Amino acid sequence: MPKLKTHSGAKKRFKMTATGKVKRAHANKRHLLNGHGKTPKRKRGLRKATFADQTNVKAVKLLLPYK
Repeated sequence: MPKLKTHSGAKKRFKMTATGKVKRAHANKRHLLNGHGKTPKRKRGLRKATFADQTNVKAVKLLLPYK
């Protein structure tokens, strides 16, 4: 069988943990970060990584065949 290509967009956005979970970053941290944008508490929460939802894990793993 030929090699599978890794999806270049997915490899920039997701990382696999040793236990097989899919790590991702939070959205909404690109602009409107001061003034009338987001509160400091909300911005602190957006810094931390989180795991992808179980409904999306299967699709992400297909995009990252060798991770």
